[in-house]
This record gives sequence, C-alpha cells and structure tokens, in this order.
Amino acid sequence: MLKTIPVLLAGLSLLLHGPSCCQGSRILVVPLDGSHWVNMAVILQELHSRGHSMVVLRSAKSWYIPEHSPYYTSLNVRMMEDEIDNSFYLKMLQQIMKHRQLPTFIRSFRQQFEITSMLSFGHGICARATASMLDDSTFIKKLKDAKFDLMLTDPGLPIGFVLGTYLHLPMVFNARWANTGDSHFTVAPSPVSYVPVTGTELHNEMDFLERTKNLMHYFYISIVIEEVFIMPVYSELLQRHFPPGADLRSMQHSADIWMMRVDFVFEFPRPTMPNMVYIGGFQCREAKPLPAELEAFMQSSGEHGVVVMSLGTLVSALPKEMTEAIAEAFSKLPQKVVWRYLGQRPSNLANNTLLLDWLPQNDLLGHPKTRAFVAHGGTNGLYEAIYHGVPVLGLPLLFDQFDNLIRLKGRGAARVVEASSLNKENFLEALRDMLENPSYRDNIQRLSQLHHDKPISSLDTAIFWIEYVIRNKGAAHLRSAGSILPWYSYHSIDVMVFLLTLGVAFLWVSIYVCRLLCHWRCRTKSKVE
Repeated sequence: MLKTIPVLLAGLSLLLHGPSCCQGSRILVVPLDGSHWVNMAVILQELHSRGHSMVVLRSAKSWYIPEHSPYYTSLNVRMMEDEIDNSFYLKMLQQIMKHRQLPTFIRSFRQQFEITSMLSFGHGICARATASMLDDSTFIKKLKDAKFDLMLTDPGLPIGFVLGTYLHLPMVFNARWANTGDSHFTVAPSPVSYVPVTGTELHNEMDFLERTKNLMHYFYISIVIEEVFIMPVYSELLQRHFPPGADLRSMQHSADIWMMRVDFVFEFPRPTMPNMVYIGGFQCREAKPLPAELEAFMQSSGEHGVVVMSLGTLVSALPKEMTEAIAEAFSKLPQKVVWRYLGQRPSNLANNTLLLDWLPQNDLLGHPKTRAFVAHGGTNGLYEAIYHGVPVLGLPLLFDQFDNLIRLKGRGAARVVEASSLNKENFLEALRDMLENPSYRDNIQRLSQLHHDKPISSLDTAIFWIEYVIRNKGAAHLRSAGSILPWYSYHSIDVMVFLLTLGVAFLWVSIYVCRLLCHWRCRTKSKVE
C-alpha cells in the first residue's frame, strides 16, 4: 500500500499541472483595485500560463491595474477610481483614529458606522458605474459576442456579479469580503455565539457581554447596513435591467465557487459550505534574490538583522507626529530597517533606516536577515509573514486589520500597537519585545509549518476550481438550497411560530375543557345536594 502513495501523488500532480481540457477558455475578469488586485493578478498570470485568455475591466484612472499586460486584454470602463482617490481613505483613517479613543465596547460600533457611511458613498459610485455598463448596448453586445466561459470577480463590490448575472455567466469569486463584511456570513451558517462578526475585534471564545456585542453587530450589519445603506442604492438599477424580484443577495448566492482567501491556520474555525474553497496565502512564493543595493543593505545588518515595515497600498502617509515617533524608535535599534514610505522624510531619520517608495515585500520577508515585520494587518502581508515565518508588530488602521491582528496575536505570533496612542516609548518597547522574545518567532514558525503542510498548493487549488467550473459550465450542485430561502424559513422562524401557535392553542383548549368539566361537575354536585 505504501508503495502506491508516490504513484498516486505523481498522478495527482499530473492532473493539476498537466494540460487542461478547458485550455483556450475565455474569462471575463472584474477585479477590485488596491491590495485586492495584488492577489487577483497572481491568478491571472497562472491562468494565462495554462492557455486561457482574459479580458479585465478596469478604470482608466486605475491605481494599480495596468492597462497593458502580457497576461490579459483590458477594457476601460467607469469604476470607483474615476470619482475617488487615496485621499478618500486618508479621511477615513483620520476619523477612525478619533474613534479608537472611545471605550472598547462602543468604539467598534462607532467605527463601523463611520466606515459604513463612507462606503455608502462608494456604493453610489458603484451603482452608477454598473448602470452605465448595462445602459451601453454597444458595450454589452461586445461582451456577449465574446462568448465568455466564466466570470471571475471579487465580490467586495457588486459590479462583477451583477454584470455576470446579466450575461448569464458561470461565476467564480476570488473572495474575502462581500458587501457587508466576511463572505462566510453571506453563504455559510455563522453561529454568532462563537463566530466573531467582522469589526467586533472579538476572539472565538466570548463571554456573555462579548456575545451580546457580537449579536448586536450581526443585527446592525445584516439589517442596518445591508437593508438601509446598500440594497436601496441598487434598487433602480435592478428594476430597469432585471426581472421582478431580483436582488443583490440572490445574485451573490448564484456564484458557483467562492475561492476564500482564508487558511484556518490563521482564521478561527467555523462552519463552511461545499462551494467554498480555501486558498489563503496563494499569492505567497519562495523569496527571489533582491536587487544588489538592497541585498548589500540587508547584509550590512550583521547578526542583528533587519526590520521590514510596510502599511499597504491604500494609506500613503501617516500623520507627521506618528512618523517622527516611529523614526525615533527605529534609531534606537541595533537592527537595520527597510521602510516603505511615501510622504515627507522624517527629520529625525537615522542612518540605520532605508526609505523606499516601493519594496519587494515577499522577497524581503523571505530573506534570512529579516527579524520582524511592522505591518498594518492586511491579509496579503500577514499571509506572507506566516508563509516565511516572520513575527509581526501590528499597527492596524482600517477595515479588517484590527480583527486580523487579533487572530495572529491570539496565536502568540504578533503584538499590536494602537496608532491613536502610538509614541516613541510604546512603539520601541513593543519592537524590542518582538526582537528579543523568541516566543514570537517560534509561534509564527509553527504557523508557517502548518500553513505549508498541505497536499496541494493554494494556487493550484484555485486554478483547479476555476477550470472545474469552466469544464462543467457551473457548479450548481454545490450550492445549498438555504441560499434561496427567505430569512424566516432559513432560521425556521415560521415553523417555530406554527409550533408555538399549536402549543398555545392546545393549552387554551385544555384550559377551556377543564373549565367546562369543572363547571359541569359543580352543576352536577349542586343538583345532587
């Protein structure tokens, strides 16, 4: 039996890496910009290498999606980037940092409301952009004539799956977020007794007050955000272009496969569904050699090593007093520092710190000289840190970053510093603890070992399921019937009301019969007397 295992593995590898029976398929891609594009681009490159052709819809003002690429053909359309820029997120950051001063229990609600209010503006842009596509008969005819085999999109905003539904295409989601938060809450059973809602900053082991907070967040997101802030924005669009009764929720549920950028090495265990495939960390890879000058800087650190710092793609610059405090703390370290930094150069920057407007983050994290990673807590960066086994000092700023870092901190692989209260002293103390306490590195290297211990790579898993949907023209057999049930049927509220009504009716009839019997007995007794 043991001798057959290598043969089976070789056969499996041939199936995954060999020629595909759906080579030459045409795929329509509607990505999101920013960090979401970083991982979508990895999938597109791999699909191109397997013979598929892709058309990518992008904004002419796109921040990161190139118009010209060897991997795809692009079509410029109206997107969110046409009406907002990075200053949109800087304004949001300023408001969030104010709310971080509030008491723990209520700050997440205020923070969630702030993000919701600003993103509702984004949904307005998204609805107008989608309407402009559907109203353009020439554009729609061009897409229909292309005879695409698949829609590949990120459901963080609805443009992709609304367009995919209109074109009647099988759909695969490259997903982490849906309209209202974690995609799991859109598709999979999510018991709020132990599954923390996005934005709550809770662990999966909650006491009574924490479960109360979690339930309140769940109702706020599913009722207020979804029904008040999001659904009405698209009502006119759906009425004009779709049959009666069409809604965003049913369009999301019609996706054939949800490729979740999640690994349960990092995420809390929770219920899932057959059409949810887990590809967390698929964008990670072995480190490549660094440019000569950067490699020389890394080697110059000697035995002390290097600290890498990056705050992602959306926030280009922190407040001046914060960057001055960070620079001052770095100057006290024996380590060298590579800092991805945009903005005015800190006046107190020391010789041990190298500022770059772009850095090869994955290759730096995989370098043997790297000792720690100062990060904002975006999932791309955290998975790269897990992949390469580098402990994280978290500086969360927006969105899911607070929740992500709580997960990594709970596993003993990270520390977190609040940006709203950051100063030289607490940042330096956290850095020294991270660098001098071996438990952080031991814990994240344990996570790295678990992350790598899988029979098939996450990227190969993603490509397999994309091609699976193309080969089979969908995967409707994997979709749960629960996705088409109204909420009261899904939660059996109608059944419980029916049974409760029966119980009350039975009790009422029993009491009524008892009263009749008592009355009859009393009358009989009085006649005898």
